[in-house]
Amino acid sequence: MSDCVEFSAPEPVFAEPWHAQVFALTVHLNETGRFAWPDWAERFSATLKRHGLSRELDGGDDYFHAWLETLEAVLDEDGGASRGEVAPIKDAWEEAYLTTPHGAPVSLDG
Repeated sequence: MSDCVEFSAPEPVFAEPWHAQVFALTVHLNETGRFAWPDWAERFSATLKRHGLSRELDGGDDYFHAWLETLEAVLDEDGGASRGEVAPIKDAWEEAYLTTPHGAPVSLDG
């Protein structure tokens, strides 16, 4: 007679795919030398504090919106992607996902 051990699937690390994507992009940019991780951590901490998000976070949208805001600021300052370049693309994606039927893939035309 053998003991049966039940395993459950691990909880996902990220609540939304875009959380994982912005995290992975940030790690990649750090690994390619775009910025040092201690500088990133200091800047991200300042963003969280500015938004009053210094309480314990669960890794949800508020956390990753702050993460994205910090990344956009870093890229704007180092010339990697200026806010002027990013804003129209963000607006186009917002329009695309708001007008795409539920369940259909979202894409930008053009």
